[in-house]
Amino acid sequence: MPARAPTRSNPFMPPRIHDPQPLSALNITPLIDVLLVLIVMLILTIPMVTHKVPVDLNGPGDPPVTTPPTVHRIAIARDGALTWDAAALADAALPARLAAMRREDNVQLEIAADGEATYDRFDHILATIKQAGITKLGFVGNERFVTEGTTAR
Repeated sequence: MPARAPTRSNPFMPPRIHDPQPLSALNITPLIDVLLVLIVMLILTIPMVTHKVPVDLNGPGDPPVTTPPTVHRIAIARDGALTWDAAALADAALPARLAAMRREDNVQLEIAADGEATYDRFDHILATIKQAGITKLGFVGNERFVTEGTTAR
């Protein structure tokens, strides 16, 4: 059967072919869009992954302590207020208190944060503790997170 000639209904429009050929070009615009979204997500998440405050934890090879240490507790309230051994503490006084604690023998610091306290506040306090050179640090109040997916109120 002979090929049909293109027909024109309007002289200003290009002719239409009744037997279209397959399109061999690949549309890469959606691929580029997906790659750009992935790059933006990567740029946004890398700073969060690399931000950390290193803390040295006791290992299984550390020798046991024979006498119980003197324990000081710092607590962070939900509004960000600090308490040191149940007494209110200003942010400016924290480094001096930590330096005095470091001079004591056989002393340990415990940190307890309210569940509603912001991570930024907790991270700031933890960084201040690390800068003061405190190496014996315990976290208190994590028992409520033992069962995954439930929180105690």
